[in-house]
Amino acid sequence: MEWSDSWRGAFRIELRAEAVNLAWHGWSVLPGTYPAGGQWAGRDGVEDHGPVPVHRDWQDRVGTRADQVATWWTGGSYSILLATGHGVDAVEVDADLGRRAAVALRATGIPVPIVATPAGRWMFLVASGGVVIADPGVTHHAQGEYVPLPPSPAHHGVVHWRVKPQICAWQLPHANVVHEALLSAPSYDLVAADRS
Repeated sequence: MEWSDSWRGAFRIELRAEAVNLAWHGWSVLPGTYPAGGQWAGRDGVEDHGPVPVHRDWQDRVGTRADQVATWWTGGSYSILLATGHGVDAVEVDADLGRRAAVALRATGIPVPIVATPAGRWMFLVASGGVVIADPGVTHHAQGEYVPLPPSPAHHGVVHWRVKPQICAWQLPHANVVHEALLSAPSYDLVAADRS
């Protein structure tokens, strides 16, 4: 994305405000590399293929207080990364399954924060722990991993909320709630097979 300096400055302020808000709610956020000129920059001058923690000792920084988080975003542009396994895990699926699972969750009346990436991946944020479906199309991000959070930039757009955490009053469901929604989401392949 090519932005003017004024837009870049305003966006940096928005990223900082969101990072502080997330940390204030107890989420373990970290600064991540930022796309610049078609590359990911911001980690000791190293360019990476996607957002990674800026600090190599990021696991030692998990749980940092909101005031310290604010200082990380003061002087630079960084993506927002969530260190999973510290109160919040992420269940990642493709957008098609994500939409169907979101419909199933809405039908049960259980709100779950959902993050969507420009690359067509959806992440359901759940309380840490639990086991999710053992399926190649479902990834459970837990201890020792991280995922991008809104409004982190990507090469072809911005990571955004499909359902904000305020909707569930920052109370995350257990992973089995999403597990059940994924299992109950109708499969287009199965529907097509039934019509034959």
